[in-house]
Amino acid sequence: MPSRRAKDAALSHYDSAGRVRMVDVSAKPVTARVAAAHAFVRMKPATVRAIRRLKNPKGNPLEVARIAGIAAAKRTSELIPLCHPLSLTHVDVASKLCQNGIEITSRVATTGPTGVEMEALVAAGVASLTIYDMCKALEKGMEITGLYLVEKTGGKSGDYRRARASAATARRKAAKKRR
Repeated sequence: MPSRRAKDAALSHYDSAGRVRMVDVSAKPVTARVAAAHAFVRMKPATVRAIRRLKNPKGNPLEVARIAGIAAAKRTSELIPLCHPLSLTHVDVASKLCQNGIEITSRVATTGPTGVEMEALVAAGVASLTIYDMCKALEKGMEITGLYLVEKTGGKSGDYRRARASAATARRKAAKKRR
């Protein structure tokens, strides 16, 4: 059953006449806000092995992706038309090699009147696109999946944490990674 908040929720980027608008956050209190996001670049085990050996003529794709994700978070309002420009107090992007790809996580923080969910998602998304760009000479069939918000804290809507996968889902994912 949907929560009362979900049932009563409205799309905030539209006015009463249905026109697109930037949300006015001038009356919102300044609070500490943090958001984390996730993305996954699925690739063949041979591509993962090449990355482990750093056999990439463009350099270390994990480090380049980290820097690209940080830079992208800082420019989110230039990429997504109705996002507010924010003064970010922290951005971190991390990549982890897995058997079947690269897991990317981002964490963004600010103190302000609006959240940093979009900045975290943009950071993880651009980092995953950078991995693709850095590795496409090795494999063109890579797949970018699992771009989602992991958690957010602060603000009027309160905290959000994505539910963890069920045990059955976790087993299926683990079996898939072993293949």
